[in-house]
Amino acid sequence: MNAYDILQKPVISERSMDKHYDKEGNEIKKYTFRVPKTVNKVEIKKAVEEVFPGVKVAKVNTMNVLGKIKRMGRYEGRRASWKKAIVTLTDDSKEIEFFEI
Repeated sequence: MNAYDILQKPVISERSMDKHYDKEGNEIKKYTFRVPKTVNKVEIKKAVEEVFPGVKVAKVNTMNVLGKIKRMGRYEGRRASWKKAIVTLTDDSKEIEFFEI
């Protein structure tokens, strides 16, 4: 599995695009990606640093997201479950231009 298979797509939502600040009021560089359920934090860190040159990852948080229950008339099904990775970059790291407006 290569780095582009690990980072399936960015999660662009209102909550994930909010500015994050630490206790001193400095902005924290956090980016959210959708990843396969089988990868671990070390693989995600290597993939981000490979795909985006000049980026140094400080921390990776992951969470499993359950698929929503959806209905079509009287039939009920569930969307696929997936894994979300929140990547925190170091202060001296370059930002990811994909997320910048």
